[in-house]
Amino acid sequence: MGKFDGVLIASDFDNTMVFSEGGLRSRTPIPAVSPENRAAVEYFMAQGGTFSIATGRALPSFEQVRHGIPMNGPTVLFNGAAIYDFSAQRYVHTAFLPETVRDHVAELLREMPDLAFEIYHDDNTIQAINPNDLTRSHEHLTHAPTVTISSMDEASSPLLKLLFEEEGPRQARLLELLSSRPWAKDYEIVPSSSFLVELTVQGSNKGGAVQKLAELTQTAPEHLYCVGDHANDIPMLQLSHIPFAPANAIEQVKALPGLRVLPHCDSNAIAAMIRQLDEIY
Repeated sequence: MGKFDGVLIASDFDNTMVFSEGGLRSRTPIPAVSPENRAAVEYFMAQGGTFSIATGRALPSFEQVRHGIPMNGPTVLFNGAAIYDFSAQRYVHTAFLPETVRDHVAELLREMPDLAFEIYHDDNTIQAINPNDLTRSHEHLTHAPTVTISSMDEASSPLLKLLFEEEGPRQARLLELLSSRPWAKDYEIVPSSSFLVELTVQGSNKGGAVQKLAELTQTAPEHLYCVGDHANDIPMLQLSHIPFAPANAIEQVKALPGLRVLPHCDSNAIAAMIRQLDEIY
């Protein structure tokens, strides 16, 4: 028996557990999980806690980093479109995009013919249309190669997630186009950084997936804690008994009721969170 029996932490990875944004822009390796964060998570698990990652990454890109992460719970992938159990090497939950997404993306491409995005599947396949510098930087960050295709007609089924790679005015234009479409209600559409916009089927966000994760691990609501830095983390932070965010989080996250701000993610935010939980339990 340990003091954290029945407690679940769901943590974002990029820019929460490790600071990866700098590596994406400079195309340098992202840092490993810090010794302080590692020791804190290992202590939490040794005391009976379940530690899971909730990430926007696809299976192949998370596979590149998972061996360096101490964790003992299933992993939320694709921004909530899937949950994968690495110990059993199988998906325990998937939520695919409808085939009508092909027509919807075709509408976007008529307005923005050079729109750059990646297409994710439940195997190790990642396809890309109109890859740009951000696509190549993202590929460098995740070490997950993409196969360039010319249209959605070539995209293999089923589809789990689309990841648009645009920044500045072009990202603003994309979000404006998406919000103006009557079919937008069929999807979860949310920025996950200043240059990435996630699209999954309606209801498949980090909140819905973490709720399923809590059910799988038989975690009571009062023992669920989430930490994240960006808009795509908000649905799971709203479920958290106490929501946490690193100091580098966007203001929209910091404005959440009851949120506790931790140090910057490159200053051992996860370790600081676990120290606070250590005092509570």
